[in-house]
Amino acid sequence: MTKNKRKPVIGVTGPDKGGFVAWIFTWLAVWRAGGIARRIRPNMWRKIPVLDGLILGGGADISPELYGAEDLKRLKELSEEKPRRSWIRFVFFFVSFGISLARNIFSLGHNAKPDPERDRIEKELLEIALRENLPVLGICRGAQFINVHFGGTLHQDITEFYNETPKADTIYPRKDIILEPESSLAAILETTRTKVNSLHNQAAAKPGDGVWYVAKEPNGVVQAIELKNNPYVIGLQWHPEYLPQIDSQQRLFRVLVRIAKETREKKG
Repeated sequence: MTKNKRKPVIGVTGPDKGGFVAWIFTWLAVWRAGGIARRIRPNMWRKIPVLDGLILGGGADISPELYGAEDLKRLKELSEEKPRRSWIRFVFFFVSFGISLARNIFSLGHNAKPDPERDRIEKELLEIALRENLPVLGICRGAQFINVHFGGTLHQDITEFYNETPKADTIYPRKDIILEPESSLAAILETTRTKVNSLHNQAAAKPGDGVWYVAKEPNGVVQAIELKNNPYVIGLQWHPEYLPQIDSQQRLFRVLVRIAKETREKKG
């Protein structure tokens, strides 16, 4: 099969440990869109395949020092007093185990510690994609990483935005967002208002250079970004891979694969 006849190869980043369910759902979405997904983890940094497109997946928090901040979670851990009674620890163990199990099934990554090695490999991959003009789709952490890469910052905890309305934490499309009418994202989804799922506890704060916030919640929490000079570098705070039943969400992957194919063909 010649280079231009083969299916586009889409790199999908993830952690060394965990993230299997997210990978399977993303692999399925890319396959349905006509592409071939290649899983890329930090321990593979010497074996990065030749790619036609890139998906920066969800997972652990981005290292705060990359955007000039202190690790607020770590500071909180250091300030908290550990429970002294063994029976309290026993009860807490089973409660936390149930919560952790539910979260791990869908790879929420709320409590995952920063992963500097993943930060490093994703920086390298994003720079390659930008240099070669490859389409990029950032999902959750991936959207945040794109913003940080261009000098933006993050809210490490978005709880304060939900004083009047409860914070959604679900794989189902329950959260309302508003899209910029002139954005590529609005054109792909064919709407300026939609519902998405919500599995995150951080979000973009200050935009990076050339970053355009193209979707927000009514309370102002950023839900999607684009690059002003590259409409096919898109970051989503939600997880479209967990919404295979919604055609507009699958369309995000179809566009990614189509642009990846067109870009490769232009290069010959």
